[in-house]
Amino acid sequence: MSFNSRSSSNRRSEYRLFISHSWEYSDEYNRMVELLRDYPNFSFRNYSVPKVDEIDADTEEKLEQALREDQIKPATVVIILGGMYVAHSKWIKKETILAKIESKPILGVTPRGNEQMPNFVEDHADQIVGWQGKSVVEGIRDLAD
Repeated sequence: MSFNSRSSSNRRSEYRLFISHSWEYSDEYNRMVELLRDYPNFSFRNYSVPKVDEIDADTEEKLEQALREDQIKPATVVIILGGMYVAHSKWIKKETILAKIESKPILGVTPRGNEQMPNFVEDHADQIVGWQGKSVVEGIRDLAD
């Protein structure tokens, strides 16, 4: 039995989340957003950057600055979806480093049906959970509260 010193009535009313993901694998991102939206008694604001709402920046430096200031800095928790594509994504790595710079807790989520997590995520995540609503929400609450 685990004991949580914060009762559910003391929990945040809304969590601010940045979900790092690859646009090439946006199905996983969409499934994660749906999983969180469908979870009972859990409210969140999504600070992620979906492909349909790109950041308007004409250089990588401006894009990185916008990600840091407008998406990652206001987030309570940064979530990294741990597909093997992470190892090849420059931007997921940059977002992870920016989260560390901003002292944001990072929740790694093992992809549905996978047992392996990329080393990069294992090395940077504060906590790693499986792809189940309860695990993800509890991970978010543990890191944010």
